[in-house]
Amino acid sequence: MRKKLLFSLLSNLRWLGAAFICSAGLLVGCNSDDPIADSSQSPDPTVSDFAIAYIKRPVPVDEDGNPVPEDINEPEAFNPGAVLWLKDRALPSAAEQDISSRAFADPDDPDTTPLYDVRDLSISPDGTRLVFAMRAPEIPNADEDEQPTWNIWQYILEIDTLQRLITSDIVAEDGHDLMPSYLADGRIVFTSTRQRRAKAILLDEGKPQFSGQEESLNTHAFVLHVMQDDGTDLKQITFNQSHDFHPTMIEDGRIAFLRWDNMGGSNAHSLYAVNPDGQNLQRLYGYHSQNTGNNGVRALFTKPLAMPDGQLLVLSKPMQSLNYGGDPVVIDHENFIEEDLMLDGTTGVGQQSIAADVVNTDNTPSPGGLFHSGSPLWDSTDNRVIISWSPCMVREVDPNTQEELILSCTDENLQRFENGELLPATPSYGIWLWNRSENTLNPVVVAEEGLWMTEPVVFQQRLSNLNFIPDGVPGLDLDQSLVTDNVGVLHIRSVYDVDGVDTTSSGITAIADPAHPSYAARPARFLKLVKGVAIPDDDVYDFDNSAFGRGRGQLMREVLGYVPIEPDGSVKVKVPANVPFTISILDENGERISPRHQNWMQLRLGEERECTGCHTRNSELPHGRADAEPPSVYPGSLGNTTFPNTDPNLFAEDGETMAEAYTRINGVPEPNLDIQFSDVWTDPAVTTPLPDIEYLYQDLSTPAPISNACASQWHAGCRITVHYEAHIQPIFELTRQVFDNDGTTVLEDNTCTNCHSLVNPADNMAQVPAGQLELTSLPSADEPNHMRGYRELFFGDNEVEVIDGTVVDRQAPVVVEGDFLYQTVDGTGQIVFFLDDDGMFIYEPDPNTGLPTELSDTDGSVIQQTDANGNPLAQDDGNGNQIPLTIAIPVPEPNQVTQTVPVNGAPILRSAGVVQSQRFFDLFRTGSHQGRLTDAELRLITEWLDIGGQYFNNPFLAPEN
Repeated sequence: MRKKLLFSLLSNLRWLGAAFICSAGLLVGCNSDDPIADSSQSPDPTVSDFAIAYIKRPVPVDEDGNPVPEDINEPEAFNPGAVLWLKDRALPSAAEQDISSRAFADPDDPDTTPLYDVRDLSISPDGTRLVFAMRAPEIPNADEDEQPTWNIWQYILEIDTLQRLITSDIVAEDGHDLMPSYLADGRIVFTSTRQRRAKAILLDEGKPQFSGQEESLNTHAFVLHVMQDDGTDLKQITFNQSHDFHPTMIEDGRIAFLRWDNMGGSNAHSLYAVNPDGQNLQRLYGYHSQNTGNNGVRALFTKPLAMPDGQLLVLSKPMQSLNYGGDPVVIDHENFIEEDLMLDGTTGVGQQSIAADVVNTDNTPSPGGLFHSGSPLWDSTDNRVIISWSPCMVREVDPNTQEELILSCTDENLQRFENGELLPATPSYGIWLWNRSENTLNPVVVAEEGLWMTEPVVFQQRLSNLNFIPDGVPGLDLDQSLVTDNVGVLHIRSVYDVDGVDTTSSGITAIADPAHPSYAARPARFLKLVKGVAIPDDDVYDFDNSAFGRGRGQLMREVLGYVPIEPDGSVKVKVPANVPFTISILDENGERISPRHQNWMQLRLGEERECTGCHTRNSELPHGRADAEPPSVYPGSLGNTTFPNTDPNLFAEDGETMAEAYTRINGVPEPNLDIQFSDVWTDPAVTTPLPDIEYLYQDLSTPAPISNACASQWHAGCRITVHYEAHIQPIFELTRQVFDNDGTTVLEDNTCTNCHSLVNPADNMAQVPAGQLELTSLPSADEPNHMRGYRELFFGDNEVEVIDGTVVDRQAPVVVEGDFLYQTVDGTGQIVFFLDDDGMFIYEPDPNTGLPTELSDTDGSVIQQTDANGNPLAQDDGNGNQIPLTIAIPVPEPNQVTQTVPVNGAPILRSAGVVQSQRFFDLFRTGSHQGRLTDAELRLITEWLDIGGQYFNNPFLAPEN
């Protein structure tokens, strides 16, 4: 297909109302009063005196010439052919120099350099050095895991030197390193899949070292690392289970970056901030501002850069696109936490596009053109940016000649695009100096056909004084004992403080008073610490996806331990450092009563973090950021005294929570692998202390999900790791006989699998399992890698009956309404009648033959007896008799009467947790099975179910694929 440029790179800068024409590579002045149109205007001396660097790359296409889309969540994409160029001044006529190809040039053939890729340019604060990511050329015929990785390189302008910062090939190739940026002290922060500290912790857990995948399991997780500018002292500082990327330094010395929260039901990309040593991780901006592209579409805040005025310049762009561009947006992160929400909870405008015309973020043509990348200039104007920009273009294909015409985005052409007459055109990115105050563009590097000019940066000193945040030092600002124990400390002032509201019925002060009636009835009794499990890629261990079980959205989880919640809702506990963890609030039965926390937290060695309370899942009130949290609704102790009616030995200082007072006197507790509570607060002289609560693994008669060492003494490497086959199924198979007083005569055998199986062990005859629930360890016909017990607990199942000594699915005639099959059954599974989607009576099977009678609604209209594809629901048996098509009957919920239900049935357990699985637990609390499972067994099932009910929680125990 031939292309013909009717309007080239500068054609129709519609956002300022001027039209331009230039031939390939040659700028032609036009008669216009528009300052951008006047290419003869004098260069800006404050900019042209500085050198600039930029990337010239081919338009990304695959080996067949098809466009390669950009996917924000796959940052390691390799698009070979890019070259890093240096201009000694920011002028079109300035001399250019290729400064990257020397890294891979063949000394025997200097004119031929294999194709490599380069990206992510960043200038040092003093304006003398350039750091960037570069990937070496592909190795012919090598497997993907043998190909080069992305590495961090540095170019020093004054001495014209280029060097890979990590000099060791082994260390450099340990992961993909991308998106480097300088810190105030000259160190470099970058994102990497090397996961350096996380790998070391895997060894402590008895697993091989590997880089974990992000939670969609499409690629390895990128997390933040820091190193010296000579590649030494390499440290991992964030521990997200999905990506942390695009780090940049902000004025207060912290690192702002884009975090992908992708746990369970969460799927958000927003800005976070963290100290250079990994402490003080918190939200910065935009968690609830996902749909803030133009017209309310979803757009991500990529490539954040600090502006001279303290705001952040980001590129707002879609998750996936072929044009790689977006809308330049400035974010007032110092005063806002969301697009319309200030730190004090009032409303306003926290972000705005700085483009002069509309830039679409929905992959449709943008009247304001497309911005690929840019960097602010550090001078007194605060309003100039050097940008990679393409004008808006569309294309028309001549149906006869297949000639492709590139057209500018006039109103007429945009309307033709809306009508489907025109197609999007590939952007043509060039480098421009953009003066926002004067609304002018000066060309710096003119675009060329088939090439993009991107990521311009200026070798210019950053004028503002950057704050420097030193790393924490053990023994000085970090508690040495915590560092030695590999832990940090979490303090929650009160779990009853939800979004700044006291959620107790009688008030936190009252519920903390042992003499008050609400003290014994308080709902929050324990805090559970849950850890994410790193998932290897197929090259490390290729296991079957059945290992995740029913709760695929939660992946695999481990429990770090438990701690009692103090009567006032406060908690203070040691937490293993450098692991992703989350929390759950439990009641006195050890059951989760809070929603799952959908964001990973972390503590660094010796770090102590405090939060005021909790938040509802969908709350858009300021939270997750220290300076945006509402003041605590709980004042703590009023004066230096004891809390009302509590042990006089637990003396509180003014403002302390119960957790603070207790730990000041007794030390910060370690998590307990058992669930234990003792009422240490009640003054026995005032009232009787509450009874102890103990759910102990030592009380199990089946294997416990902890190591023997951790059963004796908790340490930061202890994990509770529950697997269905190893820990849950044995509960159902444990012999549960009731003996006579003689100790030998069996009165009852309550072993679960005796009744919940297809064979009666007493006579070895076929039987319908009790409650239509089979709990045996035989392989499931639906998923051979699952035991039948697991499948029947979590997945819909059909009723069975015994016919001629064989267990078979019960069958009933089919009724189809739309795309759904419906049947109505009573509590015993018997068909009562059929209903349509509106609950109207359809027909009743003939009581003698069981065959359908006339299918008619209550108004007498005949309903066609066919399925959704028009196939008849009755068939000839060969003798002229019509046999109705039948379908298996789903297992109903108890006491289900005349209720239309989907054919896939209703499982008794749900991976959402105990709160959604009450039918099961009620059987053992007050129902027909009361007392048949011990408290320790119910606790273990509860513990496992509340973290997702996964089949395995260690991928290396799962069967290979």
